[in-house]
Amino acid sequence: GDVQRLWYAGPMFRYERAQEGRQRQFNQIGVEVLGSANPRADVEVIAIACDILQTLGLKNLRLDINSVGNKQDRQNYRQALIDYFTPQKDELDTDSQDRLTRNPLRILDSKNQRTQEIVAGAPSILEYLGEESRSHFEQVQLMLTNLGISYQLNPRLVRGLDYYTYTAFEIISDDLGAQATVCGGGRYDGLVKELGGPDTAAVGWAMGIERLIILLQKLQPLPVPKLDFYLVSRGEKAEQQSVLLAKKLRSAGFSVEIDLSASAFGKQFKRADRSGAVACLVLGDAEAENETVQLKWLASGEQSAIAQSELLAMTTELQKKINNP
Repeated sequence: GDVQRLWYAGPMFRYERAQEGRQRQFNQIGVEVLGSANPRADVEVIAIACDILQTLGLKNLRLDINSVGNKQDRQNYRQALIDYFTPQKDELDTDSQDRLTRNPLRILDSKNQRTQEIVAGAPSILEYLGEESRSHFEQVQLMLTNLGISYQLNPRLVRGLDYYTYTAFEIISDDLGAQATVCGGGRYDGLVKELGGPDTAAVGWAMGIERLIILLQKLQPLPVPKLDFYLVSRGEKAEQQSVLLAKKLRSAGFSVEIDLSASAFGKQFKRADRSGAVACLVLGDAEAENETVQLKWLASGEQSAIAQSELLAMTTELQKKINNP
């Protein structure tokens, strides 16, 4: 009788071709409400998802909802789809022909253009909902409206597995190309029992973290980190000093990248120019022996030799120069 609300996060795997926002290994977060068959639970999890995405500042989102009914409703609809698609079987894509008798609801998900043209005339599952299913779905819609959550009915939004019941929903982004679903969920009252547990009502959703990151980056691209110094060195003693000098500069609040290639100075200087650093620090045999360093301001080309100790003592002046090179 107790209702449990669970949050989870973790890695997932899928066996299919990877594409933007749809990797073979990915991570997701989710919410589950176990033990309540009340349509309020459906609305609660949908509202949580909408609140999260709104808080993140995501735009151009829409909520699609549908009902897949109960087991009997879905069986009636399954037969209606078989009756509709069978006369047109030869025009369906190969996967859909295979699904026709096994799981015809999956045909509605086909991305094949000709199959989608045929799907457009298929019967709607909403026409096959019994009184109980219709009442549940009407209450979900009413509560969403009362919460000010806009939605659109999508009769093609189905779940092909038998443990799904009643509400199905997706939150879709117009900024994510073909893989537009940010959050998907619904009610799955038959899952716990199918896994060997007691008959337990359940509803929830999952969000792909990688897709969220892609959307957030499109909304506000990550800033390119500022690099203060690119440290070039060559020679055993110089390379040892470069690590120590970089550590001391970083401790003073500067960002420093060390060229670790040990290649010729010319190649290191080219990488320094491409790095976007404000200044280049150069340590060679002579500088290492004298504990000096060559300081070159990359924008102006101004260069001078300076004692490493003096460089570390003039952090305030360096910071001003870096901010206004």
